Amino acid sequence: MKMHIDLLIAAAVACSISVAPAFAKTAKECTVEWRADKAGMQARGTTEKAYVAQCKGGAEPTTAAPASKPAETTSPAAPRQTTATGSKTAKDCTAEWRADKAGMQARGVTEKAYVEQCKAGGAAPTATAPESKPSVPPPAPKQASPAKPPTPAQPAQKPAPTTTAAPVPAPAQQPSVPKGGATLEAGQFADEASAKARCPSDTVVWVNLPSKIYHFAETKSYGTTKRGAYMCEKEAIAGENRASKTEKHP
Repeated sequence: MKMHIDLLIAAAVACSISVAPAFAKTAKECTVEWRADKAGMQARGTTEKAYVAQCKGGAEPTTAAPASKPAETTSPAAPRQTTATGSKTAKDCTAEWRADKAGMQARGVTEKAYVEQCKAGGAAPTATAPESKPSVPPPAPKQASPAKPPTPAQPAQKPAPTTTAAPVPAPAQQPSVPKGGATLEAGQFADEASAKARCPSDTVVWVNLPSKIYHFAETKSYGTTKRGAYMCEKEAIAGENRASKTEKHP
């Protein structure tokens, strides 16, 4: 009976020894292995933590297949929601366009159009042919006009008798310095004689230039204000001047 128990104990020990993992490694060794092939591990979707956990257990780490996104079903109402097999991200498409920016611009392909078609997985956008402008034919050369025959000489006409008009009397020259240092305009005179020569049939008035009020002859303000000029009454009215309300028209 004792021998039978000893045999059972020995068998259990042998079994536990055979079950022990043959490939067990330390966490440090597993970490070193993962980092030695870091790029490959990340490309296969194996994280460092998962690799170390499996490596320590003695099992050969398996690469976790990336979860495949369910393909979007196309519907006639929304055809743009379907994704092509070779679709790319907007960042990838933008990088491709900028890598051949000069060529794309030369072919007339804009960055926005390229990225939209590239994301949809379609073929590379083709350049739109520029609209051909209608060629303008060169202007036809002007034909020389035939020379006109010489016209016969006409007999010399007698000059029409000219009538000499009566000379218009020139208005008297204004004094070099008008009264009050005012700058006179057309129709304004510094002396009464010049104004009468301009309009012999009109009434000559004295216009107070600052107030734009004119005064008649033989009144207190006629020719006495600090700044003023002699004018014909009609021209004074046309210049938006008005007669004094306290004076009577002569």
